[in-house]
Amino acid sequence: MAGRGPQTFQKRQKEQARKEKQEEKRARRLQRKLEPAEGENTLDDANEDPDLADLPSPVSPSVNTE
Repeated sequence: MAGRGPQTFQKRQKEQARKEKQEEKRARRLQRKLEPAEGENTLDDANEDPDLADLPSPVSPSVNTE
């Protein structure tokens, strides 16, 4: 049963690469969650900024079914 050695090594390399990629994605997701994108207004920003507080609240458009 020769040939099992390199195959297992290759599988381990792939597994390590896959886990590393998952960790990188997890870190990026966490960073995005902790730091919202610039220029993106959140509800907290509207409460803190007096200029934004004067704007009307968003209302869903009503649909006429006539």
